[in-house]
Order: sequence, then structure tokens, then C-alpha cells
Amino acid sequence: MGRGRQKAKQTKVARKLKYYTPDTDYRALERELAGAAGGGGEDDPYAEYAARYAADDEGPDEPET
Repeated sequence: MGRGRQKAKQTKVARKLKYYTPDTDYRALERELAGAAGGGGEDDPYAEYAARYAADDEGPDEPET
């Protein structure tokens, strides 16, 4: 008992989030997508870690018994 007010508030918040339509800045979206397609010369930030731990991944696939 006593959950009615809490459930009503959660329903109100959920409905507000579901039907919320923010103003979309299509020009900013276009710039962002154009920058991603251009490559920009950015390297993978995790490439160093991938190279460092690649040797750990190599090994027997089956555990020895």
C-alpha cells in the first residue's frame, strides 16, 4: 500500500521522456558526420593497449588437463 503516488510519478516521468522531442540541430549533425567520414587523421585511442596485450591473447585454446 502507498505505492500509488510513486508509481504515478514514475509513469509521468516515463511518458515525458518517451514523447520528448528536442530541437535537432541538423547542421551540427552534418558537420559531425562529415568529420567522421573524412578520417581526420585520428588514431584509435586503444591501439596502444591492443598491441600491448595482443601477446596475452595468443595461447592454447584448450585448457590443459
